[in-house]
Amino acid sequence: MIPGEISVGIVGLGLMGSSIATCLLIAGHSVVGLEPMEKELASGEKRIQEHLEVAWEKRLIPEKPGFYLKNLRVGSDYSQLRDTQLIIENVKEDKAIKKIVFSKIDAVVSKDTLITSNTSAIPISELQEFVSNPGRFFGLHWMQPAHTTRFLEVICGDKSDIELANYLYAMGELWEKETVLVKKDIRGFIGNRLMYAMYREAMYLVEEEYASVEDVDRACRNVAGYFLPMVGVFRWMDLTGIGAYRTVMKDLFPILSNAKAPGDLINKIVDEGGNGVFNGKGFYEYTEEERKLWQEAYTKFTYEIRELALKYPYDVVKKQLKGNGEVEKNDGSE
Repeated sequence: MIPGEISVGIVGLGLMGSSIATCLLIAGHSVVGLEPMEKELASGEKRIQEHLEVAWEKRLIPEKPGFYLKNLRVGSDYSQLRDTQLIIENVKEDKAIKKIVFSKIDAVVSKDTLITSNTSAIPISELQEFVSNPGRFFGLHWMQPAHTTRFLEVICGDKSDIELANYLYAMGELWEKETVLVKKDIRGFIGNRLMYAMYREAMYLVEEEYASVEDVDRACRNVAGYFLPMVGVFRWMDLTGIGAYRTVMKDLFPILSNAKAPGDLINKIVDEGGNGVFNGKGFYEYTEEERKLWQEAYTKFTYEIRELALKYPYDVVKKQLKGNGEVEKNDGSE
């Protein structure tokens, strides 16, 4: 399959699905957007158009939205997926629902069609049992908004074909991602395991009254927020002295939170119907105007942080060395 010429089916056009569809349209793919809930079809298509309009305004794309939208077909009939070569599923994070969806996908696509799930945490080895030829099934985990962020995980299940995994890994470059490959299936994969460890400790600090929600957020913004867009945790330790980290780890690791279930802080919010900025009730409370302004500010930020991060890709130093005429040393890093 020639990467840029394959047709892609996106199943589920919610917030994430519509953003992934936008990314793939920008990359030049023909996209079939399938929304199983027919009443949500119009809003999904509208989101894709709005994403493209903002991308045009921000100069992320060289052509006006109509240029990309001509390659989009939307609908609710699974038979529309028949001629696609890659499927990306984005339905509710419910294993039973995904089983139904994958059985319907499997019934109409070719046995060689790559089938992927954008699950955040369900083991891929469990999901790939829902399709025939499980060797062509993978996790393809994106970050919202998918058309601006650089994150993408390709996750192998126990029966996944590693050659096909490498094909998807290479596709990430076409999609302008810095792709990571999870070679062995593990719940939560890489990104979520790292982030949820931080979420857990953040909630522990608030629940035990060591700090407020506001101050935990400030600490995160001004520590991790300063280095993570450029380097990851290992490079950061390299840049700032590994020895000191080991010394601190010996004392700190034993007393970090090891909670095995969500605590009172988040339980109270969710049990009372809170859903953050989407309904104004979360760790913070939002007026209608604040909700709108925060969503607008975050959308603007995603484009601006993308521009900054693109100036410092993972191989920024290797490119500088090559530009200076020095021989690159292939030491297996990166």
